[in-house]
Amino acid sequence: MNDLISIIIPCHNSAHTIGVCLQAILQSDYPHYEIIVVDDCSTDNTRHIIGDYPCRLIALPQHRGAGYARNVGARASRGNILFFTDADCVLQKTTLRTVAETMTTIGDNVMIGGTYTEQPYDRDFFSRFQSLFIRYAETKHIQNPDYIATHALAMPAVLFHQHDGFNNHEFPILEDVEYSHRLKRSGVKLIMNPELQVQHMFNFSFLRSMRNAVRKTRFWTSYILSNQNLLADSGTASHELKFNTMSFAVTILLLLLYTFSGNYLFPGLFGALLLVNLSLNFKFLASIYRVQGFVFTLTATCYYLFVYPIAVSTGSALGISSYIKQRYMATEIT
Repeated sequence: MNDLISIIIPCHNSAHTIGVCLQAILQSDYPHYEIIVVDDCSTDNTRHIIGDYPCRLIALPQHRGAGYARNVGARASRGNILFFTDADCVLQKTTLRTVAETMTTIGDNVMIGGTYTEQPYDRDFFSRFQSLFIRYAETKHIQNPDYIATHALAMPAVLFHQHDGFNNHEFPILEDVEYSHRLKRSGVKLIMNPELQVQHMFNFSFLRSMRNAVRKTRFWTSYILSNQNLLADSGTASHELKFNTMSFAVTILLLLLYTFSGNYLFPGLFGALLLVNLSLNFKFLASIYRVQGFVFTLTATCYYLFVYPIAVSTGSALGISSYIKQRYMATEIT
């Protein structure tokens, strides 16, 4: 295997993570690679840190977004394989070798996805929960994932150049989802390889975890409404999470009805709904238990069932509002 892998890393104000990211790449057991870092007009000392590492730095004169930065990096690359990752991701020693080995077996019209390690770089509760949550969602459909995320996305350079690159105009995030869907419609095969892993630096507190859920759900909701795939089992926007959020909303309604009526039918319905929700999410919760044990899983279950849906519901409401506003504006223009 002598394929040259071009590692494309967009970054913006990534001083706290980019050094760890680049240092990890240098520990790779696969020697044939180049590193292209596209700095998206950082205002901290990100560029200074990048200068300490053997990589090519492309400095953008204005902030254009991660999708644009990835396109710039890909067009400046020399490798016949492109590997996209993020400035807050830590490649494992075997990550690039896994990319090269997988590419030799799957053909040229395929985009490969990787996922997070079971343990994130940070050891706090919320970071560990997030890493396991995303890993489970991304590896449910290995042979036919709905999309490939850019924290670990590999593809032949020729395939990338045959298409228009990432779209960074409609949403400030989700460019990888839109790109995956666009290539999938054109006949490109998407495959997940769970052995292709990167470690993520979340550094999540409770508030950061909730804010992240609100932001991502907001844009997810607007996107899926625009594309009319509300019911799709799409990565982290999974059937399990959607049912969990709906279950939470119904639970609030049942508690209100019980408070005002005193009818014990409503607590009974809540219990039945909880059992259905636990059953539907059993595989996800079991995957947490396998890695983290009973105490962590109990805490994670409570967080996932009774707290996390607050952020997801809030993001969904904001996304619906944005979608309606966009539709109204489009109607006004026409």
